[in-house]
Amino acid sequence: MKNLLKMATAIAMTGWLCSCSGEKTAANYQVIPIPQEIVMAANGEFALNNNVKIIYPEGNEAMQRNAQYLAGYLKKATGKVYQIETGTEGKGNILLQVVSDVEKPEAYQLKVNAEGVVISGASEAGVFYGIQTLRKSIPVLENSTPVLSYVEISDAPRFDYRGAHFDVSRHFFTVEEVKSFIDMMALHNMNRLHWHITDDQGWRIEIKKYPLLTEIGSQRKETVIGHNSGEYDGKPYGGFYTQEEAREIVAYAAERYITVVPEIDLPGHMQAALAAYPQLGCTGGPYDVWTIWGVSDNVLCAGNDSVLTFIDDVLAEIIDIFPSEYIHIGGDECPKVKWKSCSKCQARIKALGIKSDDKHSKEEYLQSFIINHGEKFLNAHGRQMIGWDETLEGGLAPNATVMSWRGEGGGIEAAKQHHDVIMTPNTYLYFDYYQTKDTENEPMAIGGYLPLERVYSYEPMPRSLTQEEQKYIVGVQANHWTEYIPTFSQLQYMALPRWAALCEIQWSQADKKDYQNFLTRLPQLISLYQTEGYNYAKHVFDVTADFQANAETGVVEVRMKTIDDAPIHYTLDGTEPTSASPVADSVLSIKENCILQAVAVRPSGNSRIFSEKVVFSKSTCKSIVANQPVNKQYEFKGVSTLTDGLKGNGNYKTGRWIAFYRNDMDVTIDLQQPTEISSVAFSTCVEKGDWVFDVRGITIEVSDDGENFTRVFSEEYPEMKETDRNGLYEHKQTFAPVKTRYVHVLGLSERSIPAWHGGKGNFGFLFVDEIVIE
Repeated sequence: MKNLLKMATAIAMTGWLCSCSGEKTAANYQVIPIPQEIVMAANGEFALNNNVKIIYPEGNEAMQRNAQYLAGYLKKATGKVYQIETGTEGKGNILLQVVSDVEKPEAYQLKVNAEGVVISGASEAGVFYGIQTLRKSIPVLENSTPVLSYVEISDAPRFDYRGAHFDVSRHFFTVEEVKSFIDMMALHNMNRLHWHITDDQGWRIEIKKYPLLTEIGSQRKETVIGHNSGEYDGKPYGGFYTQEEAREIVAYAAERYITVVPEIDLPGHMQAALAAYPQLGCTGGPYDVWTIWGVSDNVLCAGNDSVLTFIDDVLAEIIDIFPSEYIHIGGDECPKVKWKSCSKCQARIKALGIKSDDKHSKEEYLQSFIINHGEKFLNAHGRQMIGWDETLEGGLAPNATVMSWRGEGGGIEAAKQHHDVIMTPNTYLYFDYYQTKDTENEPMAIGGYLPLERVYSYEPMPRSLTQEEQKYIVGVQANHWTEYIPTFSQLQYMALPRWAALCEIQWSQADKKDYQNFLTRLPQLISLYQTEGYNYAKHVFDVTADFQANAETGVVEVRMKTIDDAPIHYTLDGTEPTSASPVADSVLSIKENCILQAVAVRPSGNSRIFSEKVVFSKSTCKSIVANQPVNKQYEFKGVSTLTDGLKGNGNYKTGRWIAFYRNDMDVTIDLQQPTEISSVAFSTCVEKGDWVFDVRGITIEVSDDGENFTRVFSEEYPEMKETDRNGLYEHKQTFAPVKTRYVHVLGLSERSIPAWHGGKGNFGFLFVDEIVIE
């Protein structure tokens, strides 16, 4: 297995294809996603030579397409042309057939024996997924003959809804690029394309009754640079799909057994529509298609009857274009500030007899009225509604399916109410997040940190649900928001290979999942990325390092590894490592300041250089205890993160930071012996839009016995202003030199977010890193 892995890694890393004439290649059925059951025969093999044909049932157009897809895949893998014929007998050939003895509609069986290959499915879709498994089993080698060991594979998906979300509103993508996205989905056994086609920054679908939606709403005059920097590029930006183009995409997806689920996000995220039809807003405008990222306060006027007509008219054309049972109507991030001051909205609240209570405001219940209106229209036309988990606020529409994105809480609540749920938590499945801690060498992203391993670790079935409630978890989806993804090449980079982890979550049974085993199978799939010309991220081939502060020995222990056990060469002086540098074949013990750099050396080419700065102070690798709990969501390695010699960057989700919420950073450090100190410093990371605020006060105390403490520093700080910057804040407290063993550090968190903020009155998060004592 290790030799196969190294060979596949070399192919994946370099894209090299051998042209040896007629070389035989061995199929490997350990594919992604891993099938439910693989039973290998003791011996025997079948060669896919030039005499092998692909046989499909006569008169079945879908199976004819399946046969054509398989022939195309085999040609890419081998360079050979495989003939296609109709029939029902497949001796010596590859037979595709639909059978009635397979339970799930997308289930399949793949059998290889002396008589040839048989791919059977409960439906044409099942056969298609069997074809994908065969495709992924065969090495890519020009002018080769694949040899298949005798096997019986029985497989079926764990979840019926296996989705990928594609935002084309923030940045527009061509019809051909959308088709390429669909082909990527097919390779990963996905069957739902959630197509986000309207938002504040652009309306992307033609609605014939409202032509200004695309004439005006699809064009913004310019786009903000970076993270809402206040600077703009000055370039007009736009694009939209005609209804015919949308139908073309729907048909293309359907041929690959993928259903396109369109999203018309309402009543919020509507500023592009309001720019075209300002009378639909509370103020009457004028409005511009939004040129910045985020959530606009300008939403549909819930008290305006013409808005209800607009919703019905738009949805009527949408369901004419898209045959999907599900239609997504958003319902997320709808600010209520305009509704609170709008006479029409307040009149609607009064007419409906809406009252606020301890669960929801009047305006939240008003949003429920709008969502219910949309759902009734869809239900009357034989369709079902999906909405983001905010649709729970004010009461869920009767037949709605919920997409849980703000963690899993909304999904759990909806399942307990017996509503179907699609799990898509941002904590695991937002692929606009960074996939490495080295953000400086990455394309700009919205933030966050979701490496491949964390994605793979996601288990969509919450343990808090009963067995009956778990039946309502019907699917899993990853989301690709494109504020910071302007090109399709970058979209591929953000998606791949995280889609490999995603599809195994969606398809494979939980007891089949094993991350280390997954890594051994990944290079084989990556070789197909190379064949298809996909721009995938190569972090999985880089050196990974685990740092542990050992309080007993006073050293930072570093364990480094690679996916394929490639030799790792390192330096400690900041110079670039080469094959002549020392090999990290055991645990490194670091006891002084250094810049560790490491590289994996392979015949196919070296990995990117891993680099980490380790800085020692009097508190590094010393014992530390938390007197108040660390927030579980952002606990990472716990309170020892504050004394491990490593400093975080501006991304608070990398594991270099820990968070405190509803309490304070309250820690005690044991310097192990009386030590003279005169300063204590630490960093905070601020991201006000995420409710992450700076410290409100700092107190430093010292003690000789760990019980009786003397205060040496104390200071309070004002609440943050809206104009205060996000990013890193350094806090260094100096005081008269004192000799002590124990140091107590208290950093007060924000207990009431300021009134200018959307989360006013709530607690704020406090993210803290490395306590440096000198």
